[in-house]
Amino acid sequence: MDKLLPLVNSPSDLKILKLDDLPILAAEIRELIIDVCAKNGGHLGASLGVVELITALHYVYEAPKDIIIYDVSHQAYTHKILTGRRDTFPTIRTAGGLSGFCTRSESEYDPFGAGHACTSLSAALGFAAARDLKGEDNKVIAVVGDGSLTGGMAWEGLNQIGSSGRNILVVLNDNKMSISNNVGAIAKYLTEILADEPYNKLKNEIWHLSGRLPKHEKVRGVVAMMEEALKGVMVPGIIFEKFGFRYFGPIDGHDIKLLVKTLGNIKNLPGPKFLHISTIKGKGYEFAENDYLRFHGVPKFDKVTGKTLSISKSLPYTKVFGETMAHLAFNDKAICAVTAAMCSGTGLEKYAKDNPDRFFDVGIAEQHGATFAAGLAACGLKPFYAVYSTFLQRGFDQVMHDVALQRLPVRFCMDRAGVVGDDGPTHHGCFDISFLRPIPNMVIFAPKDGREFRDGLNFAANFNDGPFAIRYPRETVPEESVEMDFQSLELGSWEIIREGSDLAIFAVGSMVYPAWKASEILEKDGISCRVVNARFIKPMDEKILSDTFEKFGSILTVCENSILGGFGEGVLDWMTEKGISDVHIKDLGIPDRFIEHGPREALLHKIGLDSEGIASAALELHQSAKRSTRSRKQN
Repeated sequence: MDKLLPLVNSPSDLKILKLDDLPILAAEIRELIIDVCAKNGGHLGASLGVVELITALHYVYEAPKDIIIYDVSHQAYTHKILTGRRDTFPTIRTAGGLSGFCTRSESEYDPFGAGHACTSLSAALGFAAARDLKGEDNKVIAVVGDGSLTGGMAWEGLNQIGSSGRNILVVLNDNKMSISNNVGAIAKYLTEILADEPYNKLKNEIWHLSGRLPKHEKVRGVVAMMEEALKGVMVPGIIFEKFGFRYFGPIDGHDIKLLVKTLGNIKNLPGPKFLHISTIKGKGYEFAENDYLRFHGVPKFDKVTGKTLSISKSLPYTKVFGETMAHLAFNDKAICAVTAAMCSGTGLEKYAKDNPDRFFDVGIAEQHGATFAAGLAACGLKPFYAVYSTFLQRGFDQVMHDVALQRLPVRFCMDRAGVVGDDGPTHHGCFDISFLRPIPNMVIFAPKDGREFRDGLNFAANFNDGPFAIRYPRETVPEESVEMDFQSLELGSWEIIREGSDLAIFAVGSMVYPAWKASEILEKDGISCRVVNARFIKPMDEKILSDTFEKFGSILTVCENSILGGFGEGVLDWMTEKGISDVHIKDLGIPDRFIEHGPREALLHKIGLDSEGIASAALELHQSAKRSTRSRKQN
């Protein structure tokens, strides 16, 4: 039998297929996703779990006229395959290839971009409101996972959608297997009845006829009470009914024929609707089904064995963090760990196992996590809030208002600071220094390696004079191993790791070792560099600053953060405050644009944040300073 997938280049091609063809097509899509993720890595588990759902949505609805918005959109691989991107799908998450998420610039079928959770419902309401204001008649669908319902923004969206009465369908993809088989079977039966067009037509006729009866208001009240009582007892979605939705489900999210039938039956019902489906994360690939945590987001792997192909023998910063936290907590019972649905991602598995009473996963709720940690700190405990740099952006006001304003010692451990690679602009941690540096009472620290990272965590555990932020990259530490011993640090202290005479480089965190290598490159050209490990971004080491500005006429600052508001601006501010004007200074960092996806090393090279780029910028600065000096002498 010929394959069906090559015949489908758009949703209109999909609609030509018979209903009985769809399970076969779903199997072919699933096989393609597994093949490509094995070669490129990617969000495998979530994508495999919604193959039938997304196929059914495009079979029933009329995208791009009808708007389909995916929360996070890491699960939208099937969507990409069915909307004209099948041939380029093998390029997903590679440099110059498809994004791993929905992006408006990539396709007209991606009406709203995403990479963070909890945004789909608010966006869908915006699309629906715009539709109604413009007098259009398209449908709006939001697909949200049960994980996203741990975030407050999702409930804010549900609250307004329900009260608005606008025609929106919310599809809840529940892949946690929290609904037992018997409840699911009953709910499936009720859903088929409640979603059935004849049922709804009969219900509307009864409602209309009852209005002609004497005391019709009481009759209608009894009818409504009977339906609500039935749903309250039999259907687990009564909470969504109370929010103002018509609730359907839960149904089997892998029964594609049932999905098509249900979606077709409720498609033209007016008002807010809520369809609850139950799916299996990693569906159709045994290894992903059995180990859904590891196969949520995977590097390259062997399709046959399920084993990761790119196992590094190096030690990642995340592992150093987890081991150090477990060690510190063993000796200090005041230490607590807080994370936002990222226990594994931040390396806290061992800590959580050893200290279950002092480990708190708040779900996808970064704002709540920050204020919760503030409450712990206000009671004398020592909270470490482990969070990706890009996700802490969501808790900015809480960091400022609830933590820093009250000078509470919350330790913000910002993983994935700087360029992260294949996940792209929604996950690059390019802005944490820029939004934290202006906050009063905030200390910001960036270690150059694993040993200094441990020292910084130990310092933070004993620092109680306000918030302390530590940023570190999605990278391995330069050392092969890191011993569990601690060296003392002084607040605001830097270190000169290489002495020189011609120019100076102030390097932060992940840029220290590349700056060292750049100085070796420059040495071959006869240029001698002082390299400074500017590990404290705030406060800065004024002693080393003063000494360096006194001895060097050219200074390069290097930091893996946005140039705007970053470390270099802090040095320039200090320079201006001191009235220094005779030193040539250049700020090297992430340019003022969103950085695309691709391998971390390639992206750093492209924006000049590797050893070659740093050496080139330093050489250009040095030559410019020499030309300026000659010009002044001639004048």
